[in-house]
Amino acid sequence: MDFAWTQEQQELSHSLRTIAQAISHDDQRQAQGDFWTRAQWRRCAEAGLLGLCVSQAYGGGGYDALTTALALEAFGFGCEDTGLVFSAAAHLLACTMPIVEAGSDSLKESFLPGLCAGRFVGGNAITEDDAGSDVFALHTRAVREGDEYVLDGCKSYVSNGPVADVFVVYARTNPAHGYLGISAFVVERTTPGLILGEPFTKMGLTSTPACRVSFEGCRVPASHRLGKEGQGASLFKRSMLWERACLFALYLGVMERQLERTIHYARERRQFGKPIGRNQAVAHRVADMKLRLEMSRLLLYRSCWLFGRGEPATLEIALSKLAVSSAAVQGGLDALHIHGARGIDCDYGIERMLRDAIPGTLFSGTAEMQRDIIANELGL
Repeated sequence: MDFAWTQEQQELSHSLRTIAQAISHDDQRQAQGDFWTRAQWRRCAEAGLLGLCVSQAYGGGGYDALTTALALEAFGFGCEDTGLVFSAAAHLLACTMPIVEAGSDSLKESFLPGLCAGRFVGGNAITEDDAGSDVFALHTRAVREGDEYVLDGCKSYVSNGPVADVFVVYARTNPAHGYLGISAFVVERTTPGLILGEPFTKMGLTSTPACRVSFEGCRVPASHRLGKEGQGASLFKRSMLWERACLFALYLGVMERQLERTIHYARERRQFGKPIGRNQAVAHRVADMKLRLEMSRLLLYRSCWLFGRGEPATLEIALSKLAVSSAAVQGGLDALHIHGARGIDCDYGIERMLRDAIPGTLFSGTAEMQRDIIANELGL
């Protein structure tokens, strides 16, 4: 494996770090805890973040998985609003990419340019009250009636839901067929029968809007189905490979920024006549933060490299997702501990990194589910 980045990749990373810093300080945000603004969303689109791995024919960047991950890492480093970066990554990997890979030409032409240009916000609707880790235990139904499907059911947690214009929705079209009885649909926000709930209040990724989405006699054209009837489960698994492989690169950027701030603080903060970084207990915490970051980075780069080559990468992606999400939480705890009282000061931003890291152990498959995948891939 060649560990050197091309000149184009280096320039992309540097550019996105700079742009992300400007976006994160957008003065149109009203107060800490508010959702990101449409102005920030458009700036993400102008930077190319919303269409990184989409064909240039539809307004995307045409990048492979590894370059997409590098770009998300750069954005995670530069943008202090991790919720905004997460929203953009979820929009791209869990909504846009299923349309790229399974949509008809008509669907691609109708939605991809808008998704890449930031005119649309995308959401993925699969999680239900009784279908979390067991995502295929869906109750939402899609019944064929002529040239339409009628959707009925409720999705309990949809990131970007309150502001999304386009949803990729998974529903049962033939309950008797189990895994092969699920289909995926592109549903527009304005479709009668699609009902948005109130936004949730969350402990982390607070600027990412999320809500319940219900379907009551929601009629969707059959032409809005992704792939063939019954292919929804396989399409979802494919989108999760994209998400687990690439989205978690944003946490690499956060961890690098966190490490830089912690090193600076450990050098400047003095206690008992010397910088606290001269104390072995502090220095070892910092060393462990660096170790976890670099191990996670190598695992993620390798998984994206294999995935981009079209090779089976289920094991590598699960290892990467587990390593990055765990490292982000532990790094957040270490950084908070080293910063002491300042670490829990909400105005300083250290505690926010920890809160934003914790959801990473849950979404895209919990840490326990990743361990199950790893064990299964090892033949256990």
